[in-house]
Amino acid sequence: MIIYPAIDIKDGKCVRLKQGDMSKATVYSQIPVKAAVKWESMGATHLHVVDLNGAIKGRLSNIREVEEIIKSVKIPVQLGGGIRDLYTIENLLSSGVHRVILSTAALKDRDLLQQAVKKYPSRIVVGIDARDGLVAVEGWQQTSNINALTFAQQMEGLGVETIILTDIWRDGMLTGPNFSSIGQMLENTSLEVIASGGISQLDHIIRLRQMGAAGAVVGKALYSGRIDLNEALEVLKEEG
Repeated sequence: MIIYPAIDIKDGKCVRLKQGDMSKATVYSQIPVKAAVKWESMGATHLHVVDLNGAIKGRLSNIREVEEIIKSVKIPVQLGGGIRDLYTIENLLSSGVHRVILSTAALKDRDLLQQAVKKYPSRIVVGIDARDGLVAVEGWQQTSNINALTFAQQMEGLGVETIILTDIWRDGMLTGPNFSSIGQMLENTSLEVIASGGISQLDHIIRLRQMGAAGAVVGKALYSGRIDLNEALEVLKEEG
């Protein structure tokens, strides 16, 4: 199982939100690349980067910060936030981004999703952001009427291999993951599931691994010191 330290970028800074509320941003680093280098130096094998402004605007908005991260670390970076066309996907993948995360585009533009998955099958990840079990889009500003599990099954049918499942109400709240929802995804699809939202202690990561999750995105718990990355990686190594 992979631990993905989260680097969420808003207005050029590394922040953490509460339940996706852009007005409730806590700045943890004025320079996001410093956070990226720190997590790599502590043993992180992958990074999870999101352009928060881009997710709302529908186009990448913190590209300079993203490029600095890509140039400064040697570990794989997956990137999401406002990626809505094949040209952008191709440019990002050719410039060093390891995997691209499609969320709004996966729901609203199936043609794009199918093209991207056909061309880059293992490098396209679908982000499923759920509010009360329903898929949210446009930087979590809109909630659709599509059930998250149903959507995941549709994605699997289109050839998607990996999803990132985020419970919006738990994101940034340190209240624990939505194990029930994660379990449903694992039991009813063959997708690789990366869990996100609410992870606040090492036991949560261990339980997710025992459930069969492929990864865990950890943000506020790392930045606040509630989870020590070195310790978490060592425990997973010992168990594995």
